[in-house]
Amino acid sequence: MTPPPNPDAVRQAIDSLYRTEGRRIFATLVRLLGDFDLAEEALHDGFRVALERWTADGIPEHPRAWIVSAGRFKAVDGLRRQARFSAWDEASDAVESAPAPAPDWDAQDAENELLENDRLRLVFTCCHPALAPDAQVALTLREVCGLGTEAIASAFLVPAPTMAQRIVRAKARIREARIPYQVPGPAALPERLDAVLRVVYLVFNEGYAASDGEALTRPDLSDEAIRLGRLLLQLLPESEVMGLLALMLLHESRRAARSSDKGELVLLEEQDRSRWNAALIAEGSALVEQALGSRRFGPYTLQAAIAAVHGEAPSAAATDWPQIAGLYDLLLRAAPSPVVALNRAVAIAMRDGPAAGLALIDALLASGALADYHLAHAARADLCRRLGRIEEARASYQRALALARQGPERAFLAKRLAALGPAR
Repeated sequence: MTPPPNPDAVRQAIDSLYRTEGRRIFATLVRLLGDFDLAEEALHDGFRVALERWTADGIPEHPRAWIVSAGRFKAVDGLRRQARFSAWDEASDAVESAPAPAPDWDAQDAENELLENDRLRLVFTCCHPALAPDAQVALTLREVCGLGTEAIASAFLVPAPTMAQRIVRAKARIREARIPYQVPGPAALPERLDAVLRVVYLVFNEGYAASDGEALTRPDLSDEAIRLGRLLLQLLPESEVMGLLALMLLHESRRAARSSDKGELVLLEEQDRSRWNAALIAEGSALVEQALGSRRFGPYTLQAAIAAVHGEAPSAAATDWPQIAGLYDLLLRAAPSPVVALNRAVAIAMRDGPAAGLALIDALLASGALADYHLAHAARADLCRRLGRIEEARASYQRALALARQGPERAFLAKRLAALGPAR
């Protein structure tokens, strides 16, 4: 006789599935149901039914597909129970017009290409040109990545209610404009690509360096961004898609060395490079060479080229800083921004000395563009420390600490501040 399932083990498995697969299941439900809010409700219904059934029957062979089926059934059943038949007719049309699976859809479709591409379809929907750029990013972070409204609002430096309304309006716009849940055809793909690349990289960055919280990274987000980058490259093998994928792979190669065993932040120059992932560096560098060889590259390829120079260096001291500074000169012309200018200033400090870099950072801060960017004040503090200007370093570290929201970064800045000794 088969022993009954362990309830605690089932609950842990369901919690793990929700964390790792929840947004992918949600994306599939959006395709099947044609509505964000209905899919969100179906997602939670599917997991709730799983908790009830799996505790009694055990975990099925294909749990993700099981939850999709259960959530979809609950949603359709709920629509059918509504008294307003006209509303049901509209929702039924939306459901039936989607490429829905056969009634017995379950295990055999659990890992097929249709499901694997659902999050890519969702990204293109969230990045439709009918939506404002800020709404595209906010909606992608909320619906594709599952970030909470408070965290997104914090990243945008706006109140949470304002961000909530922005997301609600974006969803309404998708419904009103009947924006299709699909990857655009070859003719429309290039014009939609810039927004999608921008959002995929933003998702990666949130995974590689979380904007707030006690965790330095969120590997699930960066892994998903890389997966989406690979899918994009299959769809459109252009230089900037190669450049973005290369950039993500090269950054990802350093993940294991970016924190200590205690979870403390480790700067690039202090990282144990033997912990870098050589396979990812090789793959990323090859993509950089291919993208540069096309001579039609842009900002992502240039950033990837900078990351590749770091990846090739056996140590921080042996890094080719003149080449990196030159690449930043090109990047600043191709995609001018205060953050690029800040990174260029740091590279020039490494090439020409801290005083040269500090002059550039002071000019940036004086312009007001980076007044509330904690990394600008942290970079200034470090250069002042190297120059022996301890009180200026202290003030800049204090400002950076006041602005930083991520736990490991705050701990790192506090440690650097304490190392300066007591104030005079």
